[in-house]
Amino acid sequence: MNAQAGKRNSLTDVTGLLVGHHHALDPHATLGAGAATGCTVVRVPGGAIAAVDVRGGGPGTRETDLLDPRNTVRQAHAILLSGGSAYGLAAADGVMRWLEEYGEGIPMDPTDASRVVPIVPGAVIFDLPVGEWGIRPTAEFGYLAAESAGADFERGSVGAGVGARAGSIKGGVGTASVVLGAGPAAGVTVAALVVANPVGSVFDPRTGLPWGAGTDGPEFFGLRQPTPEQIERANALPVKSTVLNTTIGVVATDAPLDPAGCQRMATTAHDGLARATRPAHSPLDGDTLFALATGAVRPVSGFPLPSAFPTDLLVLDAVCTAAAVCVERAIVDAILSARPVAGIPTYTELFTLPRTS
Repeated sequence: MNAQAGKRNSLTDVTGLLVGHHHALDPHATLGAGAATGCTVVRVPGGAIAAVDVRGGGPGTRETDLLDPRNTVRQAHAILLSGGSAYGLAAADGVMRWLEEYGEGIPMDPTDASRVVPIVPGAVIFDLPVGEWGIRPTAEFGYLAAESAGADFERGSVGAGVGARAGSIKGGVGTASVVLGAGPAAGVTVAALVVANPVGSVFDPRTGLPWGAGTDGPEFFGLRQPTPEQIERANALPVKSTVLNTTIGVVATDAPLDPAGCQRMATTAHDGLARATRPAHSPLDGDTLFALATGAVRPVSGFPLPSAFPTDLLVLDAVCTAAAVCVERAIVDAILSARPVAGIPTYTELFTLPRTS
């Protein structure tokens, strides 16, 4: 893939997308006590073509049927990613309230611009045992996350990633982007934001390196080979005890994809999840990836290739390949950025000073 990381190496390298977090985190939280949950909102001013692909056996979602390309509504105005399991879907009500206040949504009355219906699909992770069971994201969480959304945002143990656990270690929010180089999709940006909370492992038990570093190599992430002692300590950690997990996220591009192309991007993005987490898409996960296409960049038309395929299909192919890479990198970013919460060990605690710089 001929590409380089975007300016921020984040989802908001796709122009027009904004990301906000809100969470409740008690610094003394433990497994079962104190607050440790939150939500993350991807806001799309003006709306964007949207789709979704649900692969896990235990998803918690809203408005996913609406995003089927065969159905009527073709855009989303925000995407909610939340902790709190099914309870956390309540945060979407707050996102809708914020959007309605600012006139964002499907217009319902040509004589009254305030009458809109915002489309806010969402998905949740299971983080209830981290912190107190009864503390979950509410509508107020969603409202505040939408209000805080901007081009720059934190990664790691923030927002929907506060209570995330990636196998035996701390999970969190990660992001990555690429700008495609020479070819029919030159100049197109593809990006991902992921909340990593899988039942599966995110690092190779033989080497201690993240599975997701495999495509790019550990040097890409500034990682060095862990010592045998560090690997032994990491492998001695207890397995994740909860039966409900889930990795959720958003992939996005500024290429002009139609709903079917957008869904294809969501589908192939799951390849990145499977490369970075083993196993992925299990009966104990609710793995869900949303896709957004803003159409802000028009690739070069009539690209001269000895191919029977039209240029738009070649663009889609390049975007899909990049989406998988971005998800893979975002999962690695999530575990490298995570901070300790409720005594759950982080990757950087286990493998002391894993970065070379």
